Amino acid sequence: MNWKIWMHMGWLWVIVAVTGCGRAPEIATATPDERRGSDDAEQVLHLDHAQPKLRTTKLYLADKTVVAEIAQSLTQIATGMMFRESMGEDDGMLFVFNYPHQTSFYMKNTKVPLSCAYIDREGKILEIYDMEPLSLEPIPSESDQIQFVLEMNQGWFEKNNIKAGTRIVSERGTLLQHFFNR
Repeated sequence: MNWKIWMHMGWLWVIVAVTGCGRAPEIATATPDERRGSDDAEQVLHLDHAQPKLRTTKLYLADKTVVAEIAQSLTQIATGMMFRESMGEDDGMLFVFNYPHQTSFYMKNTKVPLSCAYIDREGKILEIYDMEPLSLEPIPSESDQIQFVLEMNQGWFEKNNIKAGTRIVSERGTLLQHFFNR
């Protein structure tokens, strides 16, 4: 990755690089710009309750169709599935990042057992991991090319024979076309 991308990412890049289940364990505070006007220097990025259902899109993985909520803003990504009680059988949450990077997800305040797929910019699943509810243990990606992460109920990928190498497309084309008009 060239130095200009690193320079433009600033604090967001640091937060995303250590994000866990969309939430940052080591950096749980807002950037100085986000804190401006706040008396709380330790403002947390994630909500303290389940976020309302996010807008959704259909994703196609081999012969399976998933309805995924889209987590794209800092608060949506940081909160993710926190405090939720359940997720539908073929429902998921897709985390969308601006640039490929190495990431790490964990299950802070997340009760639903989940599996996560780390996905590159081309929509190819590179890695799949099971995550333990309420665990603060980060699950880092091996790749530094992760631009999307799809969370599903734990075991969904295995049950549906979805493995590393599977490509994901949306109802509007590739993930890059859908989210970045590329």
